[in-house]
Amino acid sequence: MADDNPFFRAVRDFCQRDVVTCAAGDRLVDAVGIMRSRNISSIVVVRDDMPHGIFTDRDLRNKVVAQARDPAALTVADVMHTPLSTIAERDVLYEALYRMSKQKIHRLVVVDDTGRLTGIITDTDILRLQAHSPHQLVLDIEKAGSIDDLRHLHHRIQQLVVHMSGTGIAIRDLVKLIANLNDQVLIRLIGLLRAEKYPDLTDRFAFVVMGSEGRSEQTLSTDQDNAIVYADDLSADELARLEAFSVELIDTLIAIGVPPCPGGIMAKNAAWRHSLSEWKQTLNRWLTTPTPEHVMTGSMFMDLRTLYGPDELVQALREQAFRTMSQDQGFLMRMAQNMTRFLPPLSWLGRIKVEKSGPHRGKLDIKKAGIFAITDGIKALAIQARALDGSTHDRIEALVAAKVMKEADAADLRAAFDFMVRLRLRGHVEALHAGTEPSNYISLEQLNAMEKGELKLAFEGVARFQGFIKHHFSLQLLRN
Repeated sequence: MADDNPFFRAVRDFCQRDVVTCAAGDRLVDAVGIMRSRNISSIVVVRDDMPHGIFTDRDLRNKVVAQARDPAALTVADVMHTPLSTIAERDVLYEALYRMSKQKIHRLVVVDDTGRLTGIITDTDILRLQAHSPHQLVLDIEKAGSIDDLRHLHHRIQQLVVHMSGTGIAIRDLVKLIANLNDQVLIRLIGLLRAEKYPDLTDRFAFVVMGSEGRSEQTLSTDQDNAIVYADDLSADELARLEAFSVELIDTLIAIGVPPCPGGIMAKNAAWRHSLSEWKQTLNRWLTTPTPEHVMTGSMFMDLRTLYGPDELVQALREQAFRTMSQDQGFLMRMAQNMTRFLPPLSWLGRIKVEKSGPHRGKLDIKKAGIFAITDGIKALAIQARALDGSTHDRIEALVAAKVMKEADAADLRAAFDFMVRLRLRGHVEALHAGTEPSNYISLEQLNAMEKGELKLAFEGVARFQGFIKHHFSLQLLRN
């Protein structure tokens, strides 16, 4: 069960509660004296009873000793680190691990739902829990020295997910784990290629991911959806090197074991590698002429997330999209209309319908049956509310906070979404065990009576959500 996997338990269960604090205006020598007497390596700086910054022994070495500054003349504010990296006490331990690894720090301040200080957790606290763990996998990815290393690590990720999928870990945490580990592999691959073959590559580009990868909702068979956005004023030589790098990056990613996108939505292809101004023109064309193809492509693109490079390029695109769709609701309405066409496979008697013939006889496509309708319906609402960051879960929470959705309705939708995603992942794991290619099809015969009942409830919840979307976006006004 989940209790056997401490990395998916709440941070509150492991953080240190006895946190030493000081004020930004305190004398530095006094703060250092407290750290020495308490035998600690950091002290949290508070302002108005709220965590504001942190001062560590590393700050003392780098900002005082190394610069030959007089500590007696300094206050804590002169050397502390701010803004502060925090984590909510209800977040899982793996999230703390991921943030430390991504930010290259050794500790996180733990806060409650109001932002008040409740504890601190360090990488040493996490290392004590388990030697062979997701944490160790992250460390091994960071130390990978070759493409072969990354190929092996990608296989280890799959093995870890197969092992954990049979436990009581929340599906939200499990898909986030997959996305986080895959992110780390890709970032390390970029680092290796740049160091070995492209040291002259420009830094003025962003490698972005979209679709389920952009939402950090990957499962085992998720293929690539990525692109590159670069600065408008790159030279011809810089563009040529960026193109060569993009092709080699994607080809190597495929060689590692990450499936290519069947539709070619990959940064190696010129259609998915543009300057910022070119992307703005493309995005404007999609949003102002909402043909079925533009709606599908534009919807997927709106999940874009910066994986490597400056995030301001992506934020500029997102802000333009928000402005355009706030002035003209046509694209959003067509996007919402599209998700309502993916009807849950329920007969008029309320029975679950499956394929009657062909290679998927007795099965149903769980993505088309319900997952897609939820992700795209929530996405449309989130775009309208300008709350597009994060996963489908994150967006639902933001929509509840903005009073777009009622908490009871959101809870039902979350439960339906999680159940269907878990069935999808379980199908992927079973396919791997059987030596077949994972897909979105699940067999109704492999579900027990309780699971069939829960799936029927999930589909009924999707149908209700589609009704809500039709009313919210006044889809009756659209001409088919």
